[in-house]
Amino acid sequence: MTAPLRLASFLGFALLIALCARLSVPMVPVPMTMQTWAVLLAGVILGPRWGAAAVVLYLALALAGLPVLSDGASGPGPFTGPTAGYLFAFPLAAGLAGVLAEGGRLGRLAPATAWLFGLHLMILALGTGWLAGRIGVPAAVAAGFTPFLAGAAVKSVLVVLAARALSAVAGFRPG
Repeated sequence: MTAPLRLASFLGFALLIALCARLSVPMVPVPMTMQTWAVLLAGVILGPRWGAAAVVLYLALALAGLPVLSDGASGPGPFTGPTAGYLFAFPLAAGLAGVLAEGGRLGRLAPATAWLFGLHLMILALGTGWLAGRIGVPAAVAAGFTPFLAGAAVKSVLVVLAARALSAVAGFRPG
């Protein structure tokens, strides 16, 4: 990938994550969004370093006060509130998605979906762990983990399909 295309893709993925935060089903205390789809896709397409960096840029924009999180949230509050664990898991998940893509583990649909679902589970586990410190383990699992499992499975398939489409149409490859 050329340097100008990499920079444009880096910025574009930070924007895509922000747009996917707006695709939200309001739930308490954690909304259901398409962010994890965009986070994992960033890692798969941009590779571990640039994918994680795009996520960090997105989070920095939120911390700086731009209303890029779900429901237009921004500032330090979301980084200390119920959703903080999920947000902190995003760069790690993008980086690991990039490692999987570079390692050739996302070639076939079923194994690729399984790997990406595992990354979704990691995000959910880290987010639920943080949430449990606020509302207790049973309530955190009921509100911050279980309701997201079906969506995580669907989004995992969609990451694979989107990555394949981007590779076919625009020639994107991980790294």
